[in-house]
Amino acid sequence: MSAEAVEEQDAAAAALAPEIRAWAQRIQEVAAGLAASDAGDGFAARRHVARMLSDALAEEFTLPVPEGVRIRDLALAGGDEGVRRARWFRSASAHGPQPTMLWCHGGGFFGGTIDEILNDRISAALTLASGVQIFSLEYRLAPEHPFPAPVDDAVEALRDLRARCIELEVAPDRLGIGGNSAGATIAATAARRLCGEGEQVHHQALEVLPAALYPYGDSATRYGRGFGLDDVEQLGELYRADAPLTDASPLDFPDLSGLPPALLLVAEFDPLRDSALAYADRLREVDVPTTVHLGAGHVHGSPGLTAGWQGARDWQHAFATELALAYRA
Repeated sequence: MSAEAVEEQDAAAAALAPEIRAWAQRIQEVAAGLAASDAGDGFAARRHVARMLSDALAEEFTLPVPEGVRIRDLALAGGDEGVRRARWFRSASAHGPQPTMLWCHGGGFFGGTIDEILNDRISAALTLASGVQIFSLEYRLAPEHPFPAPVDDAVEALRDLRARCIELEVAPDRLGIGGNSAGATIAATAARRLCGEGEQVHHQALEVLPAALYPYGDSATRYGRGFGLDDVEQLGELYRADAPLTDASPLDFPDLSGLPPALLLVAEFDPLRDSALAYADRLREVDVPTTVHLGAGHVHGSPGLTAGWQGARDWQHAFATELALAYRA
């Protein structure tokens, strides 16, 4: 990294909102305590620690589940003729078939779960504010289940929602998909497969999308260390395994024509920023209606800081507003 780039990186870190800096400090403190515990080795242990860290931070930094949302667990179809757990978020005032989004949680491809406190709080708030019911999917995780297993799960879950639209009160003409971080990559890939097979996907909502499964653009260099996603490229390789980039990495898809309208929410100080913006440009080049919300001052994980930071609440408001517009009748 050049001296100029280092200077810009330092300036960006210094300019972060105090709420983000306080959150980053708590990450270090909580992570240090977890590292001192006897968590064991392997990916199961890493998932356990990541879940504990996520829940501890969400309790402190994310607004609680709002009133007026019904939450129910159920099962949806998954890949390999399996069944996957899912969590259904629906406004208590909703009646009849509703616009619906299948949601793929974040977690770096190897972690994350629908049981995280953060997932419950953010999904419930988004449902209530947007009027779009959400089914959050417990897709399979790498390295035990690398690509295409998580995408297979998302594809089959969306098909199951369509097949059960009467039972689950889904408006079949307003059924879309979305995801956060790793889940956004899975969602984008599932949308491509479904559309390529002639199936309708109403919309795709891609929050802090890793559009490339490798470092891409200046943002990958400038914000690759110290902004909450150190060593992210290793996670992309873990997920992709030996699959071609043209199958697993959205920015490398050879043809994006015919994809559903897209909303991309991009954080300014995210190493993934430039790949997401490049993906948005490619979508527009083939006339896919595409909306980009660039979160000024945000890092990859800061949209969850809704309990104490107006910037995170603004992000969530923008997300809900765009989602309501995309799914309106």
